[in-house]
Order: sequence, then C-alpha cells, then structure tokens
Amino acid sequence: MNPPRPATVPAFSALEFRSALGMFATGVTVVTARTAAGELVGLTANSFNSVSLDPPLVLWSLSQRSTSLEAFRTGTHYAINVLAADQQALALRFATPVGDRWAGTAWHPGATGAPLIDGAVAHFECFNRSRYEEGDHVIFVGQVELCGHQPGAAPLLFHGGRFYTEHPL
Repeated sequence: MNPPRPATVPAFSALEFRSALGMFATGVTVVTARTAAGELVGLTANSFNSVSLDPPLVLWSLSQRSTSLEAFRTGTHYAINVLAADQQALALRFATPVGDRWAGTAWHPGATGAPLIDGAVAHFECFNRSRYEEGDHVIFVGQVELCGHQPGAAPLLFHGGRFYTEHPL
C-alpha cells in the first residue's frame, strides 16, 4: 500500500476560493460573550455548524486577526444567536469592527451570562469546550447547555455575498 500523498499547493487564488465558498448558502449568527470584566463582546459569523447530538456540540470559527479572539479564547461561555430575516442591519453592525456594536441592540443575559439577542430565531448557550488553531482561524467547539428557538420564524440567509430570506419551494 502506498503512503498517502501530501496536499498539493492550491492552483487558485484566495479570491477564487472565497467566491466558491460563497456559493454555499448559510444562516447568519452573532456570537456573543462577556469578558471576565463584564464587557460585552459580539461578532457576526456564518461559520456555524452542528457537530454532535450526544453530547450536544456545535462549532464556529474566528479569524486569528480578530480583536475579539482573546475574549472567546479565554472565556468559559458564549452564545450563538441565529438571526431572523429582519435582522440584516444587526448582522452588518456586528460584522463591522468599529463603533459600539451594542448601542441600540436589544438583548438580555442568558443563564450563562452571555448576551442573547432579542428577536433571534434561535439561541445556543455554550460551554467553551475546545479550540483548534487551523490555518488563519480558530475553530471553537461549544457544548450546548441551553437552547431555544422560535418555531416558524424566518431566518436570515447569506449566499454569494448577499443577504436573503427563506422562500419555501
């Protein structure tokens, strides 16, 4: 048996790769936490995915260049807020690294202390179980301690660099 060959150097640009990834439609989340000093932290992420039902595990990833990385790396808990179709402005606000992202944002503290955004279609309150540095991102695996959702609520979707709402086929 021949040993597996190593991965080859990509024959495409980072822009081509990003454009191809953009063809995968995703939901939009805002991941939130509180620092040890009580400061609110939050950012838009569409890298959210389920991992396991037993135990209940989810994952998301964050750029190694993010100014919020240390808060998520050292914190014990965070929340993943799945945004509703009418929360596009919120997604854009939390994707921008300037200004006070929390100004005018309706939220309440979850059981773990992480902010839960009002009007989100789902919340996942997670224990920060593990982290993996891969490439230019850190993959966070959270063990879901509490979750909730609004049945029938329309989610905010992202595809090809644009926001969408769901339309049943």
